[in-house]
Amino acid sequence: MSTSRQSDRMPDLEALEEIVGRFEAARSADPGLADAELGDLIRVVPGKRAVIRGRVGGRACVWRIFMDPLDDVSSREWEELQRIWPEMQGKRFRVVEPLRHNAEHRLLAIEEVEGTPLLELVRAAPEAVRTDLVTPAAGWLRRYTESTESWLPAKPLGWLKRAERASATQPFARLRRLETQLIAQMTRLAERIEGLEWRVAISHGDFHPNNLIVAGERMTGIDTGGSGRMPIYKDIARFAMHMGRRGVIPSGRRVLGVDGALLDAFTEAFAMTEAERRCILPFMLGVDALLRVETRALSKSRIRRAGEMYEALIEDMSGL
Repeated sequence: MSTSRQSDRMPDLEALEEIVGRFEAARSADPGLADAELGDLIRVVPGKRAVIRGRVGGRACVWRIFMDPLDDVSSREWEELQRIWPEMQGKRFRVVEPLRHNAEHRLLAIEEVEGTPLLELVRAAPEAVRTDLVTPAAGWLRRYTESTESWLPAKPLGWLKRAERASATQPFARLRRLETQLIAQMTRLAERIEGLEWRVAISHGDFHPNNLIVAGERMTGIDTGGSGRMPIYKDIARFAMHMGRRGVIPSGRRVLGVDGALLDAFTEAFAMTEAERRCILPFMLGVDALLRVETRALSKSRIRRAGEMYEALIEDMSGL
């Protein structure tokens, strides 16, 4: 196994030995892995997972090897891919094909997809075409959730409490002051949301632009391991806020701290009601903003852009 592109932390020798040892043990025990190979290391999240290129069944694949023996993530991801793969094999919107799973050793193989992560593609593109590149993501998510959507009584207070707990760990004083203002606005919206219904569905769970791989007009979703039901607005907020807090506003029109054209695209794709667009989605944008706590390892420019995003979100939310 060679190394290519990794996360910020290179795995130590002991971690690499564990990864290779687990793979070899699975290959010895599972006849379906007899021809399996490991290739380049893509990244390692210490204590959680390793992502490695390889081959299985004569096909190029990406291995996801999970470290925590108490959390059966590989089975959840496999089950979700098995569920959604028959629904999303279209020429435009699709998910990666599940290839092989070994639950005992917590290994999952998915097809290796050619293309470029969406955020990388948008950043490299001329400004005139960036909006057209990013807005189809709304259609991808709508296709993913539509077969499991239902309306249930809204429960914003639980999400508000989660956001408040995360905010309490914010290490930057300026951002913490802004977050206090944001929580006040979210509390006001939560009171309006109580008593309403909102839409829930089996969700992606980590829907951000680099989890969509683009090749021409085709978008392929990766890391589709959420498999849990949650309000649909959470995935939308995750996607929009991932760009917004990085200052990536493809249309040049910032609304609620994120790209306005992108919010319009999601609103149209999901045929949102007035309450969804003006209360629930803004509330969830606030939730996602607070759950993604900045760390001191981030650059000063990232912290500055996060502050700009907070200010814009608070200003627009106060007018709702």
